[in-house]
This record gives sequence, structure tokens and C-alpha cells, in this order.
Amino acid sequence: MILEALGSALIGLALAWATARRLPHRLPARTLVLATGVGGALIGAFITHMALGPGSSPATLVGALAVSAALLSLLLRPTRRLHRRQAPA
Repeated sequence: MILEALGSALIGLALAWATARRLPHRLPARTLVLATGVGGALIGAFITHMALGPGSSPATLVGALAVSAALLSLLLRPTRRLHRRQAPA
């Protein structure tokens, strides 16, 4: 269980770092992004581990990745360029 938690935290940190590096203009502060990635991965690992039970480490890591990615996607802001269509007069 400790190795799953460590692996999940590393997966969340790597995903958050890659997201913060690729989309810095659409995200809030980097510390918030990194904390959300790690926290989401740990929560995802916990939920997956409780649902599947012990002995399913690869599935637990996939669950950690999925929840971390979902939480990081909630931090994204829309781009500045919004193309709005004008209503006909």
C-alpha cells in the first residue's frame, strides 16, 4: 500500500508538472497545479484501492492517473480568444 501511495504521488506530480509546463497560460499558480495533481492522484489511488481491494496495483495506479487528470482539467481556464457569432439583426 505504501508503494502504491508513493507511485500514485509520483504519477500525479509528473502529470501536474507536464500540464503546468505545457499550458502555463491557462492555469493558475504552479504550486496549486502541483498540489492538485498529487492530491488527486492520492485520492484516486485510495478510491480505486478500496473498490478493488489489495493486489491490484496496476489498476490502482490507473485510477490515480484518471482522477488526477480529471481534477487538473477542472483548473483549466478558457483561452482569451472567444469567437462569438453575432446574432442577425
